[in-house]
Amino acid sequence: MMVTPGAKHILRGILLFLAMVLIPGTVESREIQDMLGRKVIVPENIRKVYSASPPVTHMIYAVDPGLLMALYSPFTEDQKKCLRNNLSDLPVIGGSFGQGQASNIEAVLRHKPDIVVTWAREKKIPLQNEQVEKIMQKAGIPVLYLLMDNVADYPDTFSFLGKLFKKEERTALLGRYGKDTFLTVRKIVAGIPSNKKQKVYYAEGSDGLNTECVDSWHAELIVLAGGLNVHRCKQKSSGGMEKVSLEQVILYDPDVIITREKLFYDRVFRDQRWSGIQAVKGKRVYLIPHLPFNWFDRPPSFMRFLGLKWLTNILYPHLYRINMAKETREFFKLFLGVDLSEEEIGEVLNLRYNRTAGAK
Repeated sequence: MMVTPGAKHILRGILLFLAMVLIPGTVESREIQDMLGRKVIVPENIRKVYSASPPVTHMIYAVDPGLLMALYSPFTEDQKKCLRNNLSDLPVIGGSFGQGQASNIEAVLRHKPDIVVTWAREKKIPLQNEQVEKIMQKAGIPVLYLLMDNVADYPDTFSFLGKLFKKEERTALLGRYGKDTFLTVRKIVAGIPSNKKQKVYYAEGSDGLNTECVDSWHAELIVLAGGLNVHRCKQKSSGGMEKVSLEQVILYDPDVIITREKLFYDRVFRDQRWSGIQAVKGKRVYLIPHLPFNWFDRPPSFMRFLGLKWLTNILYPHLYRINMAKETREFFKLFLGVDLSEEEIGEVLNLRYNRTAGAK
């Protein structure tokens, strides 16, 4: 098999970094089983972690932000307001582990993490990860996989991270919050008759004409909150973003529309083509909170615990009476370690939009 000059250059660079990190020494270690059931030898005490995707970074931040070695991308100014101050000082090395980006692999090796933690999407190791994992193994850097496709996975993922980082007491609190949230919401929505359930359309894209099938994990909060996802189909790929026509949305005639697209939200009430839809007529179009990470989707994170409460309250305020400002403040203290002001809580909850939807 012919090796191209470019490939030779990349290989030389990787070998150089391997030489830098393969320094003799004895480190106490232990065996742990990751969430794919793989037995992995890790350092007894883990201090530096490379997190290979945004959802994993967010999860580790909630457990202990001091473990994070670097960031995949810089945080926005709005995000920084909702996170611990020193997080912005971390280097940004970019890229996602397993996508074959040699510069990213070299950056990981340069920073010498104790371990790499990544996400096994749909309980599978991507083929491209295998080669990168071999490089990490040669450098003495263990790679572990998390299962976190669905929000119901998160309590177990927190539990695993607690064992991995010896933070069991901390992760028990975080996992319990999630389990209590599921239990509370499940009890509330269990008695709602099918013909009384709110019909929900998840509007994606700047025109609002992309959405998710009912079985998509991108829109799973709709079902968990007792809503009926109007787009009843089987997803074609894990990426989602199914294209629909406005005529189809009109036929669906949802009671509620939720969106993370500010551009779509800003114009939906002024667009006459949408004006006959029940959600628009009733001013029940809501802009999903997104700080510091999206509460609903893209990227998925533990913020979905709070997002589930937010959505259930929107769909069934008479059944699920909750002070979302108070709940948001307490959640941010527990998971993010920050104390929000009243003004910041209003900004996080998009209150200037969601309280006066369509009143422009």
